[in-house]
Amino acid sequence: MNWIVLCLLIVWIYVLTVLYRSKLGFWYYVTGSIGFFTFAMIYIEPVAVPILQKQVAAVAGILGELTGMYDSYFRAGILFISHNSANLSLYIDFECSGVIEILAFLSLLIFFKVYSHYERVIVGLTGTLMIFIFNVLRIFIICAVVYFGGMDYYFISHTIIGRLFFYACTVLLYFYVFTKPQILRQHLGGFRHDYAE
Repeated sequence: MNWIVLCLLIVWIYVLTVLYRSKLGFWYYVTGSIGFFTFAMIYIEPVAVPILQKQVAAVAGILGELTGMYDSYFRAGILFISHNSANLSLYIDFECSGVIEILAFLSLLIFFKVYSHYERVIVGLTGTLMIFIFNVLRIFIICAVVYFGGMDYYFISHTIIGRLFFYACTVLLYFYVFTKPQILRQHLGGFRHDYAE
């Protein structure tokens, strides 16, 4: 274990306790979320990536087999597309695993005080599953575009179409997890959310 990282982890925990006791909610949230994401990328990411690579390839492979568009070699994290002039091996790497998006979501959620502890666990599990599904569908879309359009469409499908789909789905998830509950549960002065009969 790197002693510098360990020392920074201890300092981060101490700063969080100070911010919590001082009732500095905004700074507690920002410091907690950024710190958790940073340490999760150091300690969790190396363990999670190989697992996610195989799982994404396996689930995306089911869609490939059902449609007959590509084959999955999930143990190696590879999808193989072969159709007309298109012969492409798509390797599910660090970026395609979805680990960054999952850890970012969990980092924001863990310190989001709108939910109770129990709600955060349920929302965290559900949100992680949704991000995983969005990522699998993104991979499927990339493979489908290459299958029907050929190798010339790989760059546009991977860089633009797939990412637009994935991030549009993620923005909707963030709206329903963070924005909407914050609006519904906030109390401003004498304003009430219920209606009189």
